[in-house]
Amino acid sequence: MTRHTAVAGLTAALVLSLAALGTAQAPGHRHGPPQGGPPQGPPGGPEGARARIVELAQQTVVAGAIDTLPKQLKAFYKTHRMEMPSLALEPTFPPRGPDRRFMVDRLMPFPFRELPRSEAALKAKYADKAEGIGRLPWLVQESYARLLDAYKAGDKEKILNESDMLAGLAVDLNSPLNLTENYDGQKTGQHGLWVRIEEKLPQAMGKDLKVSPDAAKYLDNPKEYVFSVIEGTYVWLDNVLYMDELAKRGKAGYGDPYFEDLVRRVGPILRDRLSHATEDAGSYWYTAWSVTGRPELK
Repeated sequence: MTRHTAVAGLTAALVLSLAALGTAQAPGHRHGPPQGGPPQGPPGGPEGARARIVELAQQTVVAGAIDTLPKQLKAFYKTHRMEMPSLALEPTFPPRGPDRRFMVDRLMPFPFRELPRSEAALKAKYADKAEGIGRLPWLVQESYARLLDAYKAGDKEKILNESDMLAGLAVDLNSPLNLTENYDGQKTGQHGLWVRIEEKLPQAMGKDLKVSPDAAKYLDNPKEYVFSVIEGTYVWLDNVLYMDELAKRGKAGYGDPYFEDLVRRVGPILRDRLSHATEDAGSYWYTAWSVTGRPELK
């Protein structure tokens, strides 16, 4: 396979990424199945003690989103791209916790037509059933609101930081695993699926992790747009679960042969979802800038 070398070097790539971040500590314990799952809390705590790797998906989306923007806005982001947390020489990322998902299939089956559009309405309708499913749609909306405030204030640092945060949430929103109760494959005997797909697959793809987004567009209703993305993302869930099963079939573990197969099977899905995430991030940035009167940024 043309990607054999990249996949065969997965372990080395992870080590290099850790070194780049200055995090040489050994992976630690986290709650969930022994083979891993999405991080549950902030770094330094018992759930977040594992070593941090570079989140290539977010870096790819942030860098790509800049190129989706119109000329004036693109110039601002290009000039200050290294000041964005994920693109800095020593990149940093916000802690991942259970809030950064939305297990919507616990509440109702796809296509989620009766899904309430506010967090208050969701809790009123589902009460305890909605506890612990995550806050991803509301996190996106809250981040967008903060970006609006930053543009209004002309605060360069806050604009860059919040744009970066919003792009990371767009990555989450475009991942089928973040929208299901079976986010770690624990219901289908695929324990550790979240880390394999969300962290290790981008590393395994290396230079093949490229995006092809459309140009950023103006969002007429940014709050409602979140739910259209959820619907468009969730349809890929069964494909991801099945392709992971096929990639593991006949193999002793999750080594290089598995990742070779996973890159071939799930890599195209990942590129597609990250391309959408890139367009979404650029569209939120562009919309916030437009709504606030297209301020002159330096």
